Amino acid sequence: MLKAFSGGTFSRDFVASIVVFLVAMPLCMGIAVASGVPPEKGLITGIIGGIVVGLMAGSPLQVSGPAAGLAVIVFEIVREQGLSALGPILILAGAIQVVAGLLRVGGWFRAISPAVVHGMLAGIGVLIVVGQFHVLFDDKPLSSGLHNLIAMPGQIFGLTNGDAATAFAVGLITIFGMLGWEKFRPASLKLVPGALVGVVAATLVAFLLALPVARVVVPESIVGAIALPEGGLLAQLLNPTVITTAVAIAFIASAETLLSAAAVDRMHDGVRTNYNRELSAQGVGNLLCGFAGALPMTGVIVRSSANVQAGAKTRMSTILHGIWILGFVALLPWLLREIPMAALAGILVVTGVRLVSVDHVRHLLHRYGPLPAIVWAATLICVVATALLTGVLVGIGLSM
Repeated sequence: MLKAFSGGTFSRDFVASIVVFLVAMPLCMGIAVASGVPPEKGLITGIIGGIVVGLMAGSPLQVSGPAAGLAVIVFEIVREQGLSALGPILILAGAIQVVAGLLRVGGWFRAISPAVVHGMLAGIGVLIVVGQFHVLFDDKPLSSGLHNLIAMPGQIFGLTNGDAATAFAVGLITIFGMLGWEKFRPASLKLVPGALVGVVAATLVAFLLALPVARVVVPESIVGAIALPEGGLLAQLLNPTVITTAVAIAFIASAETLLSAAAVDRMHDGVRTNYNRELSAQGVGNLLCGFAGALPMTGVIVRSSANVQAGAKTRMSTILHGIWILGFVALLPWLLREIPMAALAGILVVTGVRLVSVDHVRHLLHRYGPLPAIVWAATLICVVATALLTGVLVGIGLSM
């Protein structure tokens, strides 16, 4: 930690932390919305991921927080078991990760075929796009990916509804603002994230024109957003459904975290990842998220790559970004309430499209032949058509 406070290093970490904070804020809220929970739940996870996991992490430059990769499974949990079930599931999932790290099984996750993980992420990307497409119209996503897909034409034909058309226009402003900024931004402003530009543009338009669109709802106090587990916690932890779901979340979160950490290691020449320490740190983070009633967390590549590209040198940048989120939510909740829901949906549509990495499939085909590409495609199709865990198990079975 002493290294983190040395002059040149601290200034670089300070700048990087602000960049990561600006990337993380809209993503934390958007992923919460995609998960079917209030936006502040994602912000709590971002705060814990920054401050607590940042202090303990085995990958110093990796940034942890709510991940799009778990949004679909959380949405299913909330729909089928209720929001109160999420706490016990995360407590158990976090405990599994802590034990896995202490038993030094972190390296095992690297043995999972990248084709399976990328197929899973691609399937999740498709589910996020078809679900958030409906939020672009100030509507709610339906119960499954296939239902959302089938209902998409109806949303477009329903644009004669003035309020839906207004929300859709706000969402398009976000998408075009985000993509346009990323394509044409000046070199001097390359660290300003496109997601922030898109959200700010849409929020300003909605505010200045007083547009009748749904906006983000956040409590007056971040403390009010913390929901401690209800009574009978032990009985819930022994529920077979809770145990099965916790194992699934622990497995998927761990695989995504450690693959992200491996990718972060390739981006810099500093300290390498201690995979077992990283796994235990994620477990502690998920335990705390479970007790706070927040979203599950993983190491996330978008925020981590922004951290490295912004010049971060130590874990201080990750810790500071969590402090900035806490300060913003505590001092400026009124500002968050002006953000249109359609703007967050716009960010997630772009995020979902980017999870479907066609470049990765080309790489698999070019380097390893058709079989890994078939595993990727089968995993993607099964995740969309059946369930996340089914798709992952099919992918693992095929790769073996």
